[in-house]
Amino acid sequence: MDWADDHHDIAIVDHRGTLLVSHRIDDDAAGFATLLNLLAEHQDPTSAPIPVAIETSRGLVVANLRMAGRPVYAINPMAVARYRERSSVAGRKSDAFDARTLANILRTDAHEHRPLADDSVLVQAIRVLARAQQDAVWDRLQVQNKLRAHLLQYFPAFVRAYDKVAGGLSGADAQAVLAIAPTPTLAAQLTRAQLRAALRRGGRQRRIEHEVERLHSLLRAPQLRQPAPVEEAMGKQCVVILGQLAAATAGCNDLADALTKAFNRHPDAAILTSFPGLAEISGARILGEIGDDRTRFADARALKAYAGSAPITRASGRSSYVSRRRIKNNRLADAGYTWTLSSLRTSPGARSHYDRRRAIGDRHSAAQRNLYNRFLGMLHHCLQAKTLFDEKAAFPAQPPPQPAPPTPPARTRLTC
Repeated sequence: MDWADDHHDIAIVDHRGTLLVSHRIDDDAAGFATLLNLLAEHQDPTSAPIPVAIETSRGLVVANLRMAGRPVYAINPMAVARYRERSSVAGRKSDAFDARTLANILRTDAHEHRPLADDSVLVQAIRVLARAQQDAVWDRLQVQNKLRAHLLQYFPAFVRAYDKVAGGLSGADAQAVLAIAPTPTLAAQLTRAQLRAALRRGGRQRRIEHEVERLHSLLRAPQLRQPAPVEEAMGKQCVVILGQLAAATAGCNDLADALTKAFNRHPDAAILTSFPGLAEISGARILGEIGDDRTRFADARALKAYAGSAPITRASGRSSYVSRRRIKNNRLADAGYTWTLSSLRTSPGARSHYDRRRAIGDRHSAAQRNLYNRFLGMLHHCLQAKTLFDEKAAFPAQPPPQPAPPTPPARTRLTC
């Protein structure tokens, strides 16, 4: 199946490669019914449905094919382009020709490809929510950086006031104060009572008086100013960006709540959160990317390669070197970075393993990636055996890390 936004080209071939059907269907319910009828006309057994090759792993057509119990193979478009060259060295290309190429990929090389994992509906929903929540966090950070860059042009004192505060400019305190005083002129006119009320609207409950005095002093300190009309115009723009930041923050919170509820309903939630450094959000991101089909990864090495934590060897002739993987699931790799970073504060074994890798010469990122690689092996075992993480079994007593040998000093040639 060669898919597009409004139509799909279908090609059905037999075991010899003979083209049996070449047809175009619309991207709607009637088109999908036509597809099922075409398959039924060509001896589509219920026990072994005809497999489908397509260049995407998402969309309504893929979802309905999977719900019908049909094996779906998502073929990388770059691989399809290489297969196409086997049949047409002149560079011929059309949607119907691509559909036939996809069908022949399964006919000749089905053993080189794997069907989409048979994940549960719940974990598919968790994957959607986890990716959406992660995208919302990135969007919020982008708006926050935009607000910071804008404030530095005319109101740097406010940026300095929240540079070292948890949450920064995206915190409820900062947004509440900036909403009533988007310019240095208005901020310098704020009274302690107004600041106190703004902080309470932002949700602050502790050390309110201390924060009021701090802000009152910082916002009234002498600072460079833009001309009054320019400052006022920038204040108007600040209010608009602040509204975007508030919307982005609310979206993050709503998606996080929905993700947490869905994750806690999954039976693997307890196993994932038993690992040090994994909480509900980070655990949901890991589960969403690896799924709950236990046959998806043949062993722990396959999971590590998919996550990008396993090293890769490149050898040619006398040249051979080991490096990190660049082709990987980037979302799973990102989740692993935050997972291992958090585990260093909560797991003595993880901290000891990290320190040992640093002592033998690994950089911070390499040591962290090695720790993530080890965690994934443990996670694969725990999910297969349905057991919780055990710190003593995971990190048995190890000798203290030995420092790297000192580099010998360079020889100095003496002349006279």
